[in-house]
Amino acid sequence: MSALKPTHFIGRITWLGHVADRDAALESQGLPVLRASFAGPEGEAHGGLTRPSCSRVLAQYRRNTEIRNTRQFSVLSADDLAAIAAEMGLAELDPSLVGATMVIAGIPDFSHLPPSSRLQGANGATLVVDMNNRPCTLPARPIETRHPGFGKRFKRAANGRRGITAWVEREGSFTLGEEVRLHIPDQPVWAHLDEGRAG
Repeated sequence: MSALKPTHFIGRITWLGHVADRDAALESQGLPVLRASFAGPEGEAHGGLTRPSCSRVLAQYRRNTEIRNTRQFSVLSADDLAAIAAEMGLAELDPSLVGATMVIAGIPDFSHLPPSSRLQGANGATLVVDMNNRPCTLPARPIETRHPGFGKRFKRAANGRRGITAWVEREGSFTLGEEVRLHIPDQPVWAHLDEGRAG
């Protein structure tokens, strides 16, 4: 019996990009096609099979400990991006300003997809959902450059809407306009989840 269930939720890729040098700038560059290897998106500064640990996992590792890279992709929902822009008071928010790798339209409550879900493209390229991405202050600078006075509004507006981080399970290419099907784990929610989070 399959441990992953294909769903009827099919999204469409509306934006693709990569961050070539995150030390120089968080802003990503748009692309019509993105090649994904096991090391992540081609040309992506967040790529690699491993990465130094960051603030998201300080309870598990000291900063800069080498760990598996499950943050190769930063994937956002077109709906969430529109909601962030509206709350910030902008007509729209360019996904390049928040360092997005991919934007998908058509999958509801995208930022809260179950960890270990799969996003599978039409040609078989597949991403594994790691977890909900957390808003941070890094996008403030590129947003502020493009929209003076709005940069510091991002973190609050993006709370619960920042998309997900993901890593490559099957290599291949993603293309603008391509359909992506959601597959979810065939597993009930852990009965002790609330208790574990409280501890």
